[in-house]
Amino acid sequence: MIEHFPLKLAESRMLAPAVRHMAFERADGKPFAFVPGQFLQIHFHYSDGKPTKRSYSVATIGDGTSAPVERVEIAVSYVEGGAATALLSTLEEGGSVDASGPYGRFCLMDADTNTRYLLVATGTGVTPYRAMLPKIREAIAARGCTFALVYGARNESELLYGEEFEAFAKETPGFTFHPCFSRVPRPVPRPNDRNGRVQVALGELSPNAANDIAYLCGNPDMVDEAFAMLKEAGLPVPHIRREKYVSSR
Repeated sequence: MIEHFPLKLAESRMLAPAVRHMAFERADGKPFAFVPGQFLQIHFHYSDGKPTKRSYSVATIGDGTSAPVERVEIAVSYVEGGAATALLSTLEEGGSVDASGPYGRFCLMDADTNTRYLLVATGTGVTPYRAMLPKIREAIAARGCTFALVYGARNESELLYGEEFEAFAKETPGFTFHPCFSRVPRPVPRPNDRNGRVQVALGELSPNAANDIAYLCGNPDMVDEAFAMLKEAGLPVPHIRREKYVSSR
């Protein structure tokens, strides 16, 4: 059910030089219900008074269900000259914004019968996968399927939630994490690191039409190129689920 509600900033921290993790609570005291993979919209006005909005995937790690959570977490990329950046980069703890949601169907589906998921992301496109972690653990235990998260960043400092995904991979057999660095590799590479774009690691995973369902989230060019690559490998279109992130001013 779509709701409109005020959000109050509870805490925040910088994830990368231009990305801020923000944890909100509903100012009306109510919990927030969502399905991992969905997003919310922040509503505000341009300087000329014209109303606008921006969409942000929910990054909150709940219990893997649609049970309400106390905090709504998002990752916000700063865009030079962006109206949302002007609002959210200066928002202090206790400050409020107007929001609505949840929206979207970029979610894991209980009816799936595949044996492997390929999760691909760049930038803040990795946030819905963070929210999915409990659901991923549940699916591995219940169905015996596996998950491979392929995540592209320019360098290690821009690998959002990287240590969380590394830790989850160590404690969750059936989940692997594949960081891809398009510009500067890690000073001390880790076993699954790859130099180059996400297509490098995705190709090494040998997408298989008989077994795989893929999720693509992030830069539109990456999404389009990975989509074409997966179609070439034989995956049917319904098994390639997409969410494009476009930076807006």
